[in-house]
Amino acid sequence: MNEEMRSKRLVIVFVKNAKLGQVKTRLASSIGNEEALYIYNRLVDITEQATASLPMDKCIAYSESIDNSRWPTDRKIVQSGNDLGEKMKNAFERGFADGYHQIVLIGSDLPDISSEIIASAFEKLNDSETVFGPAEDGGYYLIGMSKMNTLIFENKPWSQPELLDITLKELSQNRITTRLLNPLDDVDTLEDLKKSHLYAEYAHRNTKSVK
Repeated sequence: MNEEMRSKRLVIVFVKNAKLGQVKTRLASSIGNEEALYIYNRLVDITEQATASLPMDKCIAYSESIDNSRWPTDRKIVQSGNDLGEKMKNAFERGFADGYHQIVLIGSDLPDISSEIIASAFEKLNDSETVFGPAEDGGYYLIGMSKMNTLIFENKPWSQPELLDITLKELSQNRITTRLLNPLDDVDTLEDLKKSHLYAEYAHRNTKSVK
């Protein structure tokens, strides 16, 4: 791929500011705020590593304020909008307005995210208007577009198990092409953590029994 094509691709990473008691609250109800904060920081570590080697531009969108301790050479912004849908829509609109032709957005709580998965999303955008990475909970961990489409973000049941199904049905009805990646799971609960490779790390840190 030539440099011109690379320059037209953008990865947006949505990141919550890592504050005690304000991240992974469902997980924290089982393992405590300090351990939940540790797990979230490890998930952000993994996300940063997965994006570091990608040749396309990156834009790191923080929930509250810019944190310069991570992604030192990449552009950073603060998310704007009233809900998740509006925040993602605004981030995509900004990216397309800046001249990018393909944009992929991911979150920062995926233990198995990799540069290969993100690169695959861009490849699927070569012959599709949208791409999604299905999450095991019925949402999606990744969304990509090759042209702006606002209906994806409007009147959707955010954080509900029918989110992706409703979104895909609406896209099909409007004849908007889409491709899917392999499903991944994020870490929201203790059960999620137990299924991930981070659980061994957590267990090693914490000598208390986990029920």
